[in-house]
Amino acid sequence: MNIVLAGATGFIGQKLVLKLQQEGHSLTLLSRHHPVPRESDRPGIVFFHWDAKTVGDWAKHIDGSDAVINLAGEPIAAKRWTGAQKERILASRLDATGAIVDAIAKATKKPEVLINASAVGYYGDVKEGDVTESHSAATDFLGTTCARWEEAARKAEQSGVRVVMIRTGIVLEKTGGALKKLLLPFRLFAGGPLGSGNQWFPWVHIEDEVGAIVFALSNKSLTGPVNLAAPQSVTMREFCRTLGKTMGRPSWAPVPAFVLQIALGEMSTMLLGGQKVIPKKLQEAGYRFRFPQLEMALRDVVK
Repeated sequence: MNIVLAGATGFIGQKLVLKLQQEGHSLTLLSRHHPVPRESDRPGIVFFHWDAKTVGDWAKHIDGSDAVINLAGEPIAAKRWTGAQKERILASRLDATGAIVDAIAKATKKPEVLINASAVGYYGDVKEGDVTESHSAATDFLGTTCARWEEAARKAEQSGVRVVMIRTGIVLEKTGGALKKLLLPFRLFAGGPLGSGNQWFPWVHIEDEVGAIVFALSNKSLTGPVNLAAPQSVTMREFCRTLGKTMGRPSWAPVPAFVLQIALGEMSTMLLGGQKVIPKKLQEAGYRFRFPQLEMALRDVVK
């Protein structure tokens, strides 16, 4: 396939690029860091500049492409959630997605599918019950951000394009994301659950994150929101206990909720709440998780 990918420099994007290249796809990577078009030292990959806000010369690569994947956006947990930072988080997602949707609308030969990133933060803190794709959006910052992000992506359906919104859980990859930050205290024998430990912790191995996105490219039965979290649901306490076991470390030093609230402010809601996310649509479509169980996933990642 001829695929246009935005957001290729994040730790998910980098892994996805490798997987797509291995499968023989041709990739145009939209980048804010390459002012002129540049071929990668890897065959089949071209970098093309965009500002992630407006339709520009890069849009010619949308015209005639088979698929577009959009992972672009300000990192959620990079900085404290000040008012200005929350504006950056939201605007970066709406601007990039809006520009891509506009480019699709203007294309003579439109792509067959747009796969757009989203997150399980769409659901907010759900203490009880399974959370499938039909569950309503939360009214907190992450919930409203994801809802508006998905609404922007769905406008591509007006151009006859299949749109898939990937609601991702906590991606397990030791070189990035939440796990990288959790590993250090466990290595120092100071690891333990955050808050009460009773909150749900929806997780997914990086290989299944990438595998499910590739699966969605050609599986026409997948459309709309798609949960991407492993079938085995665990609480924060269960996750930390399994991580400690995998690393040969205790899980005995819980971090009280008020400490996280003081340290992180509003961002602490990401860690103190959760959802029992069920990947219903993925499983019904026939996707088979390579790492459905937490312990096997952690042993692979932490090794």
